[in-house]
Order: sequence, then C-alpha cells, then structure tokens
Amino acid sequence: MNIGLLHPGAMGASLGAALQQTGSHVSWCSAGRSAETRERAEAARLTPLVDVRGLVAASDVILSVCPPHAALQTAREVAAEGFRGLYVDANAISRATALAIERTVTRAGATCVDGGIIGPPVQQGKTTLLWLSGGRAAAVADLFRGSGVEARIAGATVGQASALKMAFAAWSKGSVALLTAVCALARAEGVSEGLLASWARLSPELAERAAQGALAAAPKAWRWVGEMREIAASFEAAGLPSGFHEAAAAVYERLAPRASEPASFEGLLQRLRQS
Repeated sequence: MNIGLLHPGAMGASLGAALQQTGSHVSWCSAGRSAETRERAEAARLTPLVDVRGLVAASDVILSVCPPHAALQTAREVAAEGFRGLYVDANAISRATALAIERTVTRAGATCVDGGIIGPPVQQGKTTLLWLSGGRAAAVADLFRGSGVEARIAGATVGQASALKMAFAAWSKGSVALLTAVCALARAEGVSEGLLASWARLSPELAERAAQGALAAAPKAWRWVGEMREIAASFEAAGLPSGFHEAAAAVYERLAPRASEPASFEGLLQRLRQS
C-alpha cells in the first residue's frame, strides 16, 4: 500500500515508521518543512516527495497528522489536487471539524476515515492507541496490524473517533492547564507552601503531577492551544459549558511563546502571570 504522510512530526513520523514495518510504502511532502522534520522523516526511512501534488499522485492513502489548527487547511490542499483515495484524518479536532474535513475530501472524490490518537509516539515496548471511525475504518486498522499501533474502531460514522479524542484530552491536557494555573494563583497570593502542605496531606500526588505536567507541556503548548479550542467547541456543541477549555487554551497560549527555552516550574508560573 502506498501511503502519503502529512506531516512527520514526532507522532506522525512514528506512525509512518510503524506502517512501513507492516509492508506499506510511506512518502511525505518535504516542501517548506523544517530541518527537524527532515531528520525525523529520514530516521523513519520515509520517501521524500517535493509537494502535495506529487504526494497525491503517488498515494492510495493519505494520513494527516498535523497541529489541530491546520487540519482543515491540510485537507483542502489535498482535495485541491484531486485526491480520490482514502483520506485518514488523525488530528485532535472536534466532531464538527472532522465532518467539515469529510465534506471537503469527499467532494473531491475521496473517502474519509476519522482518527484519534491516544498516547505518546510509538515506542519500543509501548503501544500507541489509534481510534478510528467511518465506513472504511476497519481497512485502516488493518494497515497497522502487527505494528506498535493498536487500532480500534470507535464507531461507524466520521466524527466519533474525534469526539472520543476530545473527551480524553479534555481531562489529560485540560487538567495540566488547571493545575498550572492553580499553582500560579497560589504563588501570586503567597500561599504556595500552604497549598503544598494541604496537597501532601490530602492529595500527595498533585504537587509532583503539577510540576511534571507543566514542564512536559511547555514545549508543546503552541500545539495544544488549538486542541483546547477544539475541545471547547465540542463541549459547546454538546450543550455543555465551554469555558474550562477556553481558559486552558489561554494558559497554553501564555506558556507557548518561549516554550523552546529551558524552563523551571517556577519560571513557567511567572511567565503565566506576566503574559
């Protein structure tokens, strides 16, 4: 199977490598990509093609793994080149965005499968979970059979896998933003020691989780801004308050501008307040 990958970030490159382990040939679009992306693609032994047009012409399946805010535009670029194969969107997006992507690619003649990735990039000895939904979800799951990706079916319609991803990330990433903001508030009010003492007595895991979560999230905060907004849209569409994750987006937006710099937890709390 010839598969085109857009774009090989840490997660995308690991999925591409997993697909090649099962016998598929995976290409990627090198135009305008960073040196870091090129290094990841080379490490995964992906075949470089110059542009989206070349990728579309060479691919039976296109797999989109990109920042959430770019997911719909990526689908539009593929559709504009007349792709008529199987389009798999595996981005952290709301059901509404997934349905917009389905409409975009099916108008061009393609078939759409919706995906939601849960867990870290594929690693030796660890399994990455890929939820899929749509009429051809089982066919996509078969592509990963025998790899380090565990593909499961979330439902028969596009949007269900994305909805599951939104529900999962609403807690896993939303709670990190909340804990970081709580610690920033305690620091601003001069009661950090009291908060830590209270946590030590009642919820001893929270102090460590707050610091580790914030430090791990900071380098990816720029990407999580869009994801939090997609989650907020999901809550709103379901008739639920969306403010939790609008605020989480604001937290990550404040952490993002200098996220590539080495950071301490105290430094992150100060950055959150000063932004």
